[in-house]
Amino acid sequence: MSNAELDLQALIKKAEAQENFPDVPLDEFTPPTYDEWKEACIALLKGAPFEKKLFTKTYEGITFSPMYFHADTEPIQPAKSYPGMGDYLRGVKANGYVNAPWGIAQACDETFPKENNELLKHEIDKGSTIYNVKVDCATRKAKDARECKHIGKGGCSLTTLGDVTSLLKDLKLDEYPLYVYAGESALPLLAMIVAAVKKNGGDVSKLKGVIGANPIAEYAANGRLNQYLDKLFDEAAKAAKWAVKNAPELKTLFVKSDVFSDGGANDVQEVAYTISAGVAYLRELLKRGLTIDEAASQIMFGFSMGANFFMQIAKLRAVRPIWAQIVKAFGGNEESQKIHIHGRPAKFFKTVYDPYVNMLRDTTELFSGVVGGVDSFENSTFDEPVRKGDEFSRRIARNMQIILQEEFGLLQPIDPAGGSWAVETLTKQIKEKIWAEFQVIEGKGGIVAALKEGYPQDEIAKICEARFKAAETRKDRIVGNNMYPNMTEERIDARAESQAENMKVRKVTIDVYLSKVDSAAVADALANVKDGCACCVIAAAEKGATIAEIRKALGTAEVAEIKKIEAHRWSERFEALREKTEKFKAETGDNVKIFLANMGPIPQHKARADFTTGFLQVGAFEVLGNNGFPTVDEAAAAAKASGADAVVICSTDATYPEIVPALAPKLHEALPNAVVYLAGTAPAELVDTYKEAGIDDYIHVKANCYKVIQALQQKKGMA
Repeated sequence: MSNAELDLQALIKKAEAQENFPDVPLDEFTPPTYDEWKEACIALLKGAPFEKKLFTKTYEGITFSPMYFHADTEPIQPAKSYPGMGDYLRGVKANGYVNAPWGIAQACDETFPKENNELLKHEIDKGSTIYNVKVDCATRKAKDARECKHIGKGGCSLTTLGDVTSLLKDLKLDEYPLYVYAGESALPLLAMIVAAVKKNGGDVSKLKGVIGANPIAEYAANGRLNQYLDKLFDEAAKAAKWAVKNAPELKTLFVKSDVFSDGGANDVQEVAYTISAGVAYLRELLKRGLTIDEAASQIMFGFSMGANFFMQIAKLRAVRPIWAQIVKAFGGNEESQKIHIHGRPAKFFKTVYDPYVNMLRDTTELFSGVVGGVDSFENSTFDEPVRKGDEFSRRIARNMQIILQEEFGLLQPIDPAGGSWAVETLTKQIKEKIWAEFQVIEGKGGIVAALKEGYPQDEIAKICEARFKAAETRKDRIVGNNMYPNMTEERIDARAESQAENMKVRKVTIDVYLSKVDSAAVADALANVKDGCACCVIAAAEKGATIAEIRKALGTAEVAEIKKIEAHRWSERFEALREKTEKFKAETGDNVKIFLANMGPIPQHKARADFTTGFLQVGAFEVLGNNGFPTVDEAAAAAKASGADAVVICSTDATYPEIVPALAPKLHEALPNAVVYLAGTAPAELVDTYKEAGIDDYIHVKANCYKVIQALQQKKGMA
């Protein structure tokens, strides 16, 4: 009997030993029928269409129902499925987080190795349980820092064995897992880390975690590679074989979904394409002599948690049985069928303006990941879109996880979403859609062939554009950006690093280290690297070869370019508009001025005046408000005195037929170059009347906020 089954039996016996709870009669309550509930909703909607208001369509092609029923979901309830068993839909462990909490993997990305070493220790002291090292883009590409323009971009700069030794000094690698994303190939960085661990007196066999490559994702993100994929697969196999033999708790493939989620993909696309990459790696490792159980043991998956709370829970529950089914089809055993999931908040949904709202976004995304059953989680800092984190932002990010574990009690419930009529329905729906999209990729010859064709890129671009469109019309509300802008906000300091200073420091450090290296011994060791095993690469690292020298010895190539998946954020277009206004204001001292022609007493115009103010402040425009005007002449005179670039008439639908024909012409006369808007919409029979009077456009809940602001900026002459 497996450990999972023993754990489950123990839990069942404990539950049976508890005192039986008495039945609670509910006879005094009359269960309402669906039709009765629907009629009550329709009455509350006051004429708004029931199907439009209470059914929510998602980017995944799934529609959320306002109500789910036991009778409809009973056939899909996991009544005979338990956590840690079967297809692992309910989790890969019978006891969930009770005995083994999810790992807290706060990223450490200081530019210099010594400082990052100190940060790694600090994170563990403060509650992290994983050493999560972020290396910079140059290191991921195995380049010498002295030949790079962006030292420290995205993480820690590592070139020599001395750098890596400093990074790992005094870390408890036999106690805490090490996470490192290595980019196209794990082999150069794996060799450097193994050599450093040995130099520091550590036991390599006790290394655990992941030093992982993801060449397919790098191909999709950059459109090119520094080596042919077949060669990179060779290197992946060498790294995997070494790990299986020498560090069995270490994984060497980190199949992250970032490239897809950063591009704006929906959750079906994100998971299907990531799983497809995982399958590609399985096949390539099998071709190169690993067994299915060995190959599966080398893969860790990383998924981004997005903004749709229940969808994130469902996708994590759905991906476990999908991966189990795939590995089983390859012949893998039960242990190999268990997927290892690392989560982090999706970068796509983070904002530069009002960045403190990112704390709330991160919290819900973390919560959904935990409920969905992640094995480890890296919570992003709220200032991630702007800069590397500091002590405050890292502490907030880390403590969110600690609070959920220690104060919210989320280590206790096992598969807390299990049995939920809504979540089980959503899990079934998204599982079917993920599998269908995975089959599409398989039909094209796999993920690499599909990427060369451009299929995933085009499909993701369609969803991204739909997201941007929804943001433009504010169907998707981005707090602090396209809705509720904070006009008193001061941008947080980007704390840009001096590349000249970074280069100076790195050059000295690298040169000093290399001056003590036996170059002849390095050359001899590198000669064995090209066709040798991982041990040869490690031997070269031990002799003092740089990461760039190892990469050169392994080989490089000019790889045919494919269409890359551009990284985006859902707020980027509105951020660009606001930055344009701020730049214009700083350079000229001027701004787009909007005059509100508020008609009548405050109760008559306030609702639309407030809406209009928030709508136009999205572009950081100057909105000139007032307490209202009793006559059109007074409103026109005040508008003229303001010298505004645009005027918005604000009142009620009932008063517009009288006000608009009288006021609009006077506004055009007072401000010949101004745009005149009406707050609200016009009934069909009055559209022509209002147009003839001089209404140029309308501001209302369905208006395209982005285009309105963009047009006003262009009219003002903002470049």
